[in-house]
Amino acid sequence: MVRYAAGVSSEEPMGGSRMVELATDLTVREVARAAETVLGRSVQVTPETDIARDLAVDSLALMNIVMELEDRFDLSIPLDRLATVQTVGDLSDLINKLRMKA
Repeated sequence: MVRYAAGVSSEEPMGGSRMVELATDLTVREVARAAETVLGRSVQVTPETDIARDLAVDSLALMNIVMELEDRFDLSIPLDRLATVQTVGDLSDLINKLRMKA
């Protein structure tokens, strides 16, 4: 089961920055689901979750998570762009940027 604390209030208006925040929240949830699929265990994430340290993900597992995300979002994540990814939020931001370009 994915556990994620987004801090989303349904009473807030849906402005431009709110839409970006919502997209990020949804992408973070998909990162968590992909990690659960690859790792075979439940994970709890926030955008600040360190992928290697907090999720105990090695480079092979990270590549499997990336391939799972590429399938889910129907996009290609360039390996050179992964070098800057440390947290779930970093990965979520990268995916959202790539989705905007597509």
